[in-house]
Amino acid sequence: MLWLKAFHIIFVVTWFAGLFYLPRLFVYHAQTEDQISHERFKVMERRLLAITNLGALLALGFGLALLWWWISHAEGYMKQGWLHAKLTLIVGLLGYHHWCARLVKVFAAGNNTRSHRWYRWFNEVPVLFLLGIVILVVVKPF
Repeated sequence: MLWLKAFHIIFVVTWFAGLFYLPRLFVYHAQTEDQISHERFKVMERRLLAITNLGALLALGFGLALLWWWISHAEGYMKQGWLHAKLTLIVGLLGYHHWCARLVKVFAAGNNTRSHRWYRWFNEVPVLFLLGIVILVVVKPF
C-alpha cells in the first residue's frame, strides 16, 4: 500500500506541475505578437499537455488502486465525508484539466479571444483545488 501511495503522490505532483505551468504559458502566449513566438508557444503547450495528461492518468490510476485497497481493508472508509469532498474536488480538477486541453487547441488554431489578465486569474484555479484536497486528506475535518 505504501508503494501505491508513494507513486500516487509522485504523479499528483507531476499533474499539478503541469496544471500550474500550462496556464502560465497561456498568459505569455496571449501577450505574444510575433508569429515565431506563437509557434514556439504552440509546441510548448502541446508537449506540456502530453506530460500533464500522463501525470493525471497515472495519479488517477494509483489513486483508484489506493481507494480499492482502503475499501477492501478498512470498513466504513467510503462513508467518510472528507473522502466524498475530495473525490468531488478531483472531478472538478478533471474538468479544469479538460478546459486547459481545450485552450491548447484554441491557441493552436489561432482562435484565442481572451486577454493575458483573464489567463492570470485562470492560472490560480488549481491552487484552490490543491489547498482543498490536501487539507481534506491531511486534516480529515469530517
